[in-house]
Amino acid sequence: MKKHILKFTLIALMFVTGSCGEYLDINQDPDVLGSTDAPEILLPSAQVGLGNNLMGWDLGFGGGYWSQYYTQSYTASQFKSLCEYQETSFSNAYQGLTTGTLVDLKRIKSLSQDPENLGYYYIAEAMSIFTWQIMTDLWGDIPYTEALRGDEGIKSPVFDKGEDIYADLMVRIDALLAIDPTSASVKENFDFLYGGDLNQWVKFANSVKLKLMIRQSETSNYNNGTALAFVKSKTFLDTSAKIAGTYWDDTKEGKKHPMREFSTGGANYLSTNVIGCKSFIDYLKVNSDPRIDVLFEAPDGGHLGAFFGDFDSKEDSSLSGTKDEDEDYSQTVYTADMDLMIMSDWEVNFYIAEVYARANDLVNAKMYYDKAVTASLTQNKIDDMTIITSGYAMWVNGTMEENIKQIAMQKWVANANYQHIESFLERNRTKYPAVNNIDIKSDRNAAYLAFPVGDLTISVNGRDKTNGFLPAAPVYPNNVLTRNNNAPSQKVDLLEKIWWNQKVGK
Repeated sequence: MKKHILKFTLIALMFVTGSCGEYLDINQDPDVLGSTDAPEILLPSAQVGLGNNLMGWDLGFGGGYWSQYYTQSYTASQFKSLCEYQETSFSNAYQGLTTGTLVDLKRIKSLSQDPENLGYYYIAEAMSIFTWQIMTDLWGDIPYTEALRGDEGIKSPVFDKGEDIYADLMVRIDALLAIDPTSASVKENFDFLYGGDLNQWVKFANSVKLKLMIRQSETSNYNNGTALAFVKSKTFLDTSAKIAGTYWDDTKEGKKHPMREFSTGGANYLSTNVIGCKSFIDYLKVNSDPRIDVLFEAPDGGHLGAFFGDFDSKEDSSLSGTKDEDEDYSQTVYTADMDLMIMSDWEVNFYIAEVYARANDLVNAKMYYDKAVTASLTQNKIDDMTIITSGYAMWVNGTMEENIKQIAMQKWVANANYQHIESFLERNRTKYPAVNNIDIKSDRNAAYLAFPVGDLTISVNGRDKTNGFLPAAPVYPNNVLTRNNNAPSQKVDLLEKIWWNQKVGK
């Protein structure tokens, strides 16, 4: 039953997330499965919709490029706009998360007001808070308090400030955590993430609150003592919230992991448009990280990454006798049984490690850091933990900033192929990987020989567009602005920072 529901949902959702059109109506209520009064019927749609948007057309590719896991190939042009830092809106994700996921979750909550359906209410509210955080973390000020209320006559919802949205999300998560749902029941077949285990959903909710707290780490709102007390008093996600790869049907288009769909579907986007970025490939290769062979196909000559955003190069940067455009670059791998991640166990353990590192409790910081890296290796089906015990990922007690950096760098690696947009957001917060100002175009051979391994670079073809800065946030989708009388002016470029993005750095 579970598998059939998932496949039905995937067909519709893939159509939405895979389209390139600019369309959105935040007040539209599609009633995805009609006027059902059974909350469990809507839950699979909400969960799959969230997963498909987090690792689908906009955020899977957008986060992958802006985190420099990938760069645009030399033989196609589908994603040049991402590499050129053009004014990208991620409109499909905005639509999918609002009129899809959030509408479904709102409907579930409205159908779950009686004690019998408390479990569905708890899950829907936890997922709603999580989704709203993703929305405001990406676009900043957005319709929130008046959003999704078209049925009440609110056609132009006000735009709430991101900081105010966060404050309300903290109130909501505290109210949710005051509820004990564990005596309630949820039908196993309709909960793709935890099979109706409400103990796991409590851990998920705790983890969402921790994420809300740590995202504010560079603001005056953050108090590490409060975060530390919370970490010590609660239990957190120890099993990733994910849609297991066993659910996919790799024999049929529309029924695969979304990135697998783009890889093996008719357009073959991954094989024709995506190559490994030198920033990421070299970091893994130089440090002998075994995940490189899981994440990327190795050409005959070994793994090779290209300069980010250098798709117009006609040179031979390596002086190997082969022009850049003709090199055999590493290509990303999405297997038929790839898990679709919502929130990972490594993500949460890295958050906990950072809280302890900020408190100078390096014993616990190391313990949770090791748990996080181990979880990532396990997710990638790697049994050899040498990189933790004696390799480059071994914990080294340092200053608070040095510890934050080693946590952030391993989070960047761990998120590859699973949580691309989280990598983009977390880099904005921590500023790791750092940015190197090297001007690749001025001397490609010198850049090739002295590449700043462990740093990101500014796109060769986008450098002038952003004055040597990385993108900070997408612009608003056009329809968000044109259909709303209360909409602000469009952002000028990709450099307008989210309110919590306050740490110095590019």
